[in-house]
Amino acid sequence: LREQFSAWAPETMINQFKEAVAARPDCIEIMGHPGSAAFRDLVKGAVDQGIMVTVGNSPMSDLQAEFGSKGLGYAGVDLYEGGKLTAEHMIAQGLKSGDEAMVYGVFSQAERGQSEKGLADTLEAAGLTVDRLEITQEANSDASLAVPILAAYIQANPKLKAIGTQHGGITGILAPTLRKGGKQPGDIIVGGIDLGPATIDGLQSGYVSATLDQLLYLQGFMPVVQCMISAKYKMPGLTINTGAGVVTPATIGGL
Repeated sequence: LREQFSAWAPETMINQFKEAVAARPDCIEIMGHPGSAAFRDLVKGAVDQGIMVTVGNSPMSDLQAEFGSKGLGYAGVDLYEGGKLTAEHMIAQGLKSGDEAMVYGVFSQAERGQSEKGLADTLEAAGLTVDRLEITQEANSDASLAVPILAAYIQANPKLKAIGTQHGGITGILAPTLRKGGKQPGDIIVGGIDLGPATIDGLQSGYVSATLDQLLYLQGFMPVVQCMISAKYKMPGLTINTGAGVVTPATIGGL
């Protein structure tokens, strides 16, 4: 197994896939951030050469429908439902109709953007006024670059009651950003994703109100299993829901 890190940049993912195909492995696992349109011809070319391809973390439903019989599966969560679940737990912690919220995400990224859309739609359905702010590719790759953006937004919007994101790196910087901005835990309800060390600290301190635990380890492990069973036994692609639990300050101590 050879790993490559793209810094979450779709263009880098495409280039790395081309390099991987040139090495003629038995199987390649990809993430769906660039989208089906960007990946389709490349995946078809790989499959035509006898290379298995499968997907983790961010789905490409069109490709799974087309190449599922060749072993292309998906290990991850239903992104829209994951965002919806995060929003529901944010609302349960005291948000109400008329409150102002900001959802910071990669709305423009094909199916990947469904996470933030599910979060924003659910807050809006509860009557909140939601501002949808796009994460730049620079901040997507290096979350520290989002700190001044978030700090300025919070300062410019004193009535802000909630911040939601479905970006793990951004979730990790929210607690220190709020703390440095003079906010107390609970002043702004924060919903995020994943359980990195900084997010765990944010949950324990109360600055992070809810985070979606999508079990990232399984999103890396299960596509490797998919590669093995498809290459060895010609198994079709599997759809594996890695879990969609939500962790809050009240439950973090039980982990």
